[in-house]
Amino acid sequence: MSLGAATLTPRSLLSKVPEVTAIFWIIKVLSTTVGETAADFLGVNLNLGEALTGLVVAVVLAGELVVQFRLSRYVPAVYWLAIVLISIVGTLLSDNLVDNLGVPLWVTTVAFAVILAIVFALWFRIEHTLSIHSIYTTRREAFYWLAVLFTFALGTSAGDLLAERLGLGYLTSLLIFAGAIAVVAVAYFVFHLNAVLSFWIAYVLSRPLGASTGDLLSQSTKDGGIGLGTTTTSILFLLLILALVVALSLGAGARRRTGDAALTGPTTVVS
Repeated sequence: MSLGAATLTPRSLLSKVPEVTAIFWIIKVLSTTVGETAADFLGVNLNLGEALTGLVVAVVLAGELVVQFRLSRYVPAVYWLAIVLISIVGTLLSDNLVDNLGVPLWVTTVAFAVILAIVFALWFRIEHTLSIHSIYTTRREAFYWLAVLFTFALGTSAGDLLAERLGLGYLTSLLIFAGAIAVVAVAYFVFHLNAVLSFWIAYVLSRPLGASTGDLLSQSTKDGGIGLGTTTTSILFLLLILALVVALSLGAGARRRTGDAALTGPTTVVS
């Protein structure tokens, strides 16, 4: 779903997040899938463990966000790398609480939902908007990334709760979350549900959708998956993300050049 067409204004040029298009949602789901499979690959296949993996990726994410915050505009490569990293951190935040501390999945699901609601409430109270098209100040960007982190953590817990704890399986969970997103899309396009509300509901739901997709592809057949493994699945989806981000970067560069030409206007040489 789209939240409106982009316009070439100084404010939109300084926006720190991308326009919400079909490609946005595709990369978002791919990123959430990588977050699930990469977390499993680092923690299990490389024997780093969930706690150490979470710490290492969190440090890398912190450095990446420093770069993101210092930029004056949306840069596809930097933004989507941050999304992939925060997807892994959000996954491990949930997994560490459940696997290492023994917190029940229903508790983490409710807790992350409450925390996310608090973040949104504070964001709206202070900034009077939750629109991602208004992310052009440091404070709004800080609220944005905090909300994104807890959408990933919430989505991880909710997805695992349905697929594993309630025993619905990865495919059934995938279909449930895909159907829920379809309902939101119909509510937005047909019944004109508020654009900002529609966006954030879909954003939360796309996390367990991607996680269920990653688990379905990577887990063994005896566990209800297809058996591609976390390595193959992670590499495949990372390559897809890379291809789409390169395409977005080339398109963004072309639009900036067009915008610069429009602002400067034609040049007349007088001899």
